[in-house]
Amino acid sequence: MKSRIFLKLFLAALVIIAACTVSLDLLIGHAWESMLRREIETSLRQKTLMFAARVAGAPPASLNPITSQAAAAAGTRITVIEASGKVLADSDAEPDKMENHASRPEFVSALQGQIGSSTRLSKTTGVELLYVAVPISGGAVRMAYPLNSIREGNRQIRRDLLEGSGVAGLLALLLAFVATQSIGRRLLRITDFAERVAAGDLSARIQEESNDEIAHVASALDKTARKLEEGFRAVENSRQTLETLLNSMQEAVIAVSQDERVLWANERMERLLPSGIRLGAPLVQSVRDPEILASVQNALSHREVTMARAAKIFSGRIFDVTAAPMPGGGAVAVLHDQTEIERVEKTRRDFIANVSHELRTPLTSVQGYSETLLDSHAMPDNLREFVEIIRKNATRMARLTEDLLVLARVESGEQKLNFQFAMPQELLDDAVQTFQDLAASRGIELSVMNMATSAVLVDRDAIHQVFSNLIDNALKYGDQGGKIVVGGCETEEGVQFYVRDFGSGIPSEHLSRLFERFYRVDKARSRESGGTGLGLAIVKHVVRAHSGTIHAESELNHGSTFYFTLPRQPVPVPA
Repeated sequence: MKSRIFLKLFLAALVIIAACTVSLDLLIGHAWESMLRREIETSLRQKTLMFAARVAGAPPASLNPITSQAAAAAGTRITVIEASGKVLADSDAEPDKMENHASRPEFVSALQGQIGSSTRLSKTTGVELLYVAVPISGGAVRMAYPLNSIREGNRQIRRDLLEGSGVAGLLALLLAFVATQSIGRRLLRITDFAERVAAGDLSARIQEESNDEIAHVASALDKTARKLEEGFRAVENSRQTLETLLNSMQEAVIAVSQDERVLWANERMERLLPSGIRLGAPLVQSVRDPEILASVQNALSHREVTMARAAKIFSGRIFDVTAAPMPGGGAVAVLHDQTEIERVEKTRRDFIANVSHELRTPLTSVQGYSETLLDSHAMPDNLREFVEIIRKNATRMARLTEDLLVLARVESGEQKLNFQFAMPQELLDDAVQTFQDLAASRGIELSVMNMATSAVLVDRDAIHQVFSNLIDNALKYGDQGGKIVVGGCETEEGVQFYVRDFGSGIPSEHLSRLFERFYRVDKARSRESGGTGLGLAIVKHVVRAHSGTIHAESELNHGSTFYFTLPRQPVPVPA
């Protein structure tokens, strides 16, 4: 890392030095040459004017000595010509051998009465010269200064500039090395710090005493590590709290990933499975119950809560399974142990069934003997009233025990249903026909309104019992409306049947409890009418045995409607 930093710093310094050197050479060198040219030209003009004043009026024979003397003193070449362009005297060449100078630019200007100047390569000496010509009487004088001294000066300046650039390069090399060592050590500390944080050591810290950009980066990383440590500590505390909470639950909990691999399970789940939980392995290797596997798969694929009943995960135990998708993918399944509840419920059902069965015989005897006594003409009138009370209560208790037996058989599944395909119109007509005479005797209109055409798979006797209970209740409690409608219609869930009366209705606070055992809205009226309080409970369990649903709607003084929905079924076509 240090070598790369050193190379980059050194190359950057070299580029800057080279750019400065080239810029100085182009800008300062050109300006220096221009200024030097102007100074030489100004000095040469003054010297030429002074020489022109000296040779003015001098005899021709003395021109050569004067020219040579002045040229040596001024360090220039001096030439004197007449107006025709003939060279009269020259400090560096013999005048007779020199060509006519009438066409020289500086002489052209001087012969016109002006000071002329030009720069060119001398044909005589082969050196580039700066020429300045001044007019005199009968001709002109000219001084020439060699410009190679300017170029030599420029070359010297360029050499000095290159030497200075070399020294700057050495200094840059030294500074790059020093800076590399300092920056490298600091970056190495930052790198080590970042690697420790990446490895999970969030307690790592880094301090920078300077106030430059690297220090700002180090400070930002240090703050990030502190925040990460705080966040990780909070997440870890939350995780431990959640794990403690889940481990303290009586329910077994297991979480799986999107590919059905076990992510986590609480202690209850670990104890439940004799072979234990294999974290990271497919769920099927730990849990073999098909209901649990199916519910988890459904939660993963359809992203919805799925409920099931599992009875094979552990011998002799029953669990309610609730599988729900997790927001980040995967699913979690919660197993509620229902073994004890099922045992108590079965005990209750068996007790009710046994008691009801045992009561049937004595109640039948009481009812028979009371009816026999009532048929006897020898019974005094003061005793007949008491025997009638005995008969009525015995009859009511007989109905109650019968309903309890029916309810127990339906709840436990002991009552086997004989499923057959039936059309809604047949079921409705059969139910209404049974109560038509009773309704007419009470002045109540009993009608059928059917719009359902799909077949349903039902036990006709069980569904007839449902309609009988609902219509009997409508006759008892909805007789004030004078009308009862029994009907059916098509819905998305299946075929919906209903029994509607137009009586006084049921208060809304009672609707949620109507299907509970022994629940009565009007207890006094129910007892007076001979009701046992079990009719709607039996209706609910019969409908559930048909995979249907049931509910009630009511509005005071506008009657009540009881709805139950059964799944529609396609009628098989005879072969």
